[in-house]
Amino acid sequence: MAFTKLSSRKDSAHNKKGASSGTWDMIRTLLYAGLIAVFVRTFLFESFNIPSGSMIPTLLVGDYLFVAKYEYGYSHFSLPFSPDLFEGRIMAQVPHRGDVAVFRFTQDTSIDYIKRIVGLPGDHIQMRGGELYLNGKLVPRTDEGDAVASDENGTRMEGRRYQEFLPGSAGRGPVAHQILKLTSDGQYNNTPDYVVPPGYFFAMGDNRDDSADSRFMGTEPEDLGFVPMTNLIGHAKFIFFSVDERHPLWQVWQWPAEIRWSRLLNWVR
Repeated sequence: MAFTKLSSRKDSAHNKKGASSGTWDMIRTLLYAGLIAVFVRTFLFESFNIPSGSMIPTLLVGDYLFVAKYEYGYSHFSLPFSPDLFEGRIMAQVPHRGDVAVFRFTQDTSIDYIKRIVGLPGDHIQMRGGELYLNGKLVPRTDEGDAVASDENGTRMEGRRYQEFLPGSAGRGPVAHQILKLTSDGQYNNTPDYVVPPGYFFAMGDNRDDSADSRFMGTEPEDLGFVPMTNLIGHAKFIFFSVDERHPLWQVWQWPAEIRWSRLLNWVR
């Protein structure tokens, strides 16, 4: 009996040691996973969702996409919580005209914006009668017919869809992409000739008449103006999920019908 009791105590001690080792292994695994996630988010890819209709028809409200952070280099905005550890950009690369990019809003750098880069340093940008002019030349577009869309508030928008051919940069060919036009009138369809200063870019939404973009110059809270290259986060790459939230969240049986299956894994162009 004495031998049996001693054996039980050893087994108990062994089991406790094994449980302790298993707990530490789990903690260590979670730490490694967290470090890998932080590395990927900081230097490679970060996920974003689209909350507004300013990029319709390219991006819809409820799209979820991955943004490549390595293409433009890194500023302190690339880091989690954006600590102000350094100025400028490390491994900086100038974006290409036509890129769909995520960047920090000029008036409040805690807010992320997503727009298309249409102007680089030295470019002249102007809207005349609802059409885009780049460096004095009309940016060509083809009419693709009537279009109907809804914004983040469910407001119905009726207009025309166009295929626009934005001149490429750094030796690249034209960038073909979709835009939505609701009107050709108004102040932001007839703008001054903006000249993009060094170290900045000019951004516009593909939903040309429902986008607060670089055409809005000034000091008002909604004005974007020219965007500093430092504010760049990354280049939008592809949509990994998309959902049209037409029904209340509690209606679980509607979830499959709300997923936009045809948009999954689409490249952002």
